[in-house]
Amino acid sequence: MSSENEKSSEEHEQLALIRETVRKAKVPRAKPRTWRGAALAKELPVARVVVNKGSLHLDQFFDYAVPEELDESAQPGVRVRVRFGAGAHQVKNGRREGGRLIDGFLVERRATSDYSGPLAALADVVSPEPVLGPELLGLARAVADRYAGSLADVLQLAVPPRSAKAEGRPSPEPLPPPAAPEPGTWTRYERGPAFLESLARGGTPRAVWNALPGPYWAEEIARTVAATLASGRGALVVVPDGRAAARVDAALTTVLGEGRHALLTAEAGPEKRYAQWLAVRRGAVRAVVGTRAAMFAPVRDLGLVVIWDDGDGSHSEPHAPQPHARDVLLLRAAHDRCAFLLGSTSCTVEAAQLVESGWAKALNAGRDQVRRAAPLIRTVGDGELARDEAARAARLPSLAWQTVREGLKTGPVLVQVPRRGYVPRLACERCRTPARCRHCAGPLEAPEQRELHCGWCGRGALDWHCVACGSTRLRAQVVGARRTAEELGRAFPAVPVRTSGRDHVLDSVPGRPALVVSTPGAEPVAEGGYAAALLLDGWAMLGRPDLRAGEEALRRWIDAASLVRGQGEGGGVVVVVAEPTLRPVQALVRWDPVGHAQRELAERAELGFPPVSRMAAVTGPPEAVEGFLAAAGLPADAEVLGPVPLPVVRPGGPRRPGDPPPGEQWDRALVRVPPGSGAALAAALKQARAGRLARGGGDPVRIRVDPPDIG
Repeated sequence: MSSENEKSSEEHEQLALIRETVRKAKVPRAKPRTWRGAALAKELPVARVVVNKGSLHLDQFFDYAVPEELDESAQPGVRVRVRFGAGAHQVKNGRREGGRLIDGFLVERRATSDYSGPLAALADVVSPEPVLGPELLGLARAVADRYAGSLADVLQLAVPPRSAKAEGRPSPEPLPPPAAPEPGTWTRYERGPAFLESLARGGTPRAVWNALPGPYWAEEIARTVAATLASGRGALVVVPDGRAAARVDAALTTVLGEGRHALLTAEAGPEKRYAQWLAVRRGAVRAVVGTRAAMFAPVRDLGLVVIWDDGDGSHSEPHAPQPHARDVLLLRAAHDRCAFLLGSTSCTVEAAQLVESGWAKALNAGRDQVRRAAPLIRTVGDGELARDEAARAARLPSLAWQTVREGLKTGPVLVQVPRRGYVPRLACERCRTPARCRHCAGPLEAPEQRELHCGWCGRGALDWHCVACGSTRLRAQVVGARRTAEELGRAFPAVPVRTSGRDHVLDSVPGRPALVVSTPGAEPVAEGGYAAALLLDGWAMLGRPDLRAGEEALRRWIDAASLVRGQGEGGGVVVVVAEPTLRPVQALVRWDPVGHAQRELAERAELGFPPVSRMAAVTGPPEAVEGFLAAAGLPADAEVLGPVPLPVVRPGGPRRPGDPPPGEQWDRALVRVPPGSGAALAAALKQARAGRLARGGGDPVRIRVDPPDIG
């Protein structure tokens, strides 16, 4: 009987506990909608806040009153919630009220406010974790001013979304500085060991590094980071994609060991990435490697910033104000007075300008080292293609077939195709005139070997003939990766064929004989290096209507050729199907990307093109662009090029960031200023757009400072 009473008593206690838990759960968390009548903080009762409003006409700090209850938690750098949008007439008991709740960052506590009217009170402190320090705030302000953007937009890029779980976990204790590393493969460069020694001593060298082809670049970056950490400072490395980040991450683990660096990439997920970011912010980790967003990583005592392959389009942020990682790291190097390293197997015009101006020193290897590390480059031009029966029949010249056969005897062979898909464009087989629709002049297609039709209007073109020579035979202008894989698979039936592209990118392939067909930028790394490589349809990359076409084609070719064994490591061969007299092709044959960039820089200086000049693109409906340019107070030395109409985007067709809405006709004007007037241009464009927004309504005009593609 007693046991039954005890059991009944336990059940009553459990029920009472459940009722109490439910009763507490139903009580909403107190989020004050107003602090009417509440006492203010006794000291520094004014909070200066940057609100999460990216509109240019609201790009300023706003003052709020600090209630006494939030005095302890409302510290500079924390996330807060404020009411925004209340009018001056909504004042009760000396406090402004109303408006809607939005997020913001508290940047400063003050004794008084510059605003003479009544202040609204802080609604809440989201988290006591300070995430916005003065260094990051200053950097964000500099980036916003350079790109004619708002501080709030830059902070959206710089500070990752909050994760309460990550904030609740402590970061690891910081490790002591490591020992200075050995030079390793840096001895291949004339000034390589001296660069590492300067970093280890606490120096701030600035260099543009033309890396030798091969697999050692990630380890060489890791050694520069180790040398910087040895001096008691932090280091930041920004790479274009997750595959490159993984290689540098592995190299840092090998050189430094576990726990000394953080990896910031989107693949990690929001919570893990925020936890890593917090470890950096708290000073637990002094080294960071990551993709584009890591350019704002709040590294303590920053001593070195590194950017790898600055010509890759992934370094350009698509969200407002669209900063480029290279320029952000240049700003950090100037503001923090730290070392700077720009590295790539190729060389951009911007990198050449840094050396030409004397801001950075060249960090190159001697010609003997280049010859040993680079593969042998052979070319096939239009004249040879015209005389080659194999090229006319199957698009691949005899030299390419021979190179593939020889390469497959010792390892995998890489085939770079400059387009995705299955025969996206066709041309006359005899004269190579593009095949176009007779109704709308759109490009003709035959995807997956179906009937010929127009890619724009969809009409069939069964009776097509060339308007230039009358021929009725077609050939693929640019054959996609899948079609090339099929052709090679039929030619080499006993050899496995693998593809790497947008839908499925391979990180690496074994060192066994195989054919690897890839689009530019998706080439996997082969164990031991590729035995050979084919770079097909080079004219398609060189013929792009863009100022950077030659530079981009050379960068893509060198990136692929760098994966091939050097002449001192087994005699790798690269065949490029392009006219050998063209400047980028000659630069590839000589393996001289620096010389190519220097000549491009000299030509752009004569023509007044970027990066010698600063430029901004203004796009929008024709009447909006015209009105904007007429009202903008541009600098006296500004030159307006255009406006010119942009291509109309087809509804349902592919769109790139910055393209006009489908079906709408937009214009684009380029505004160019000489060196020294870039800041004035950005300020004028920002002020003009802010004025239009303040006068009411949305503004369809878009501004992009330093656009990567200007045609």
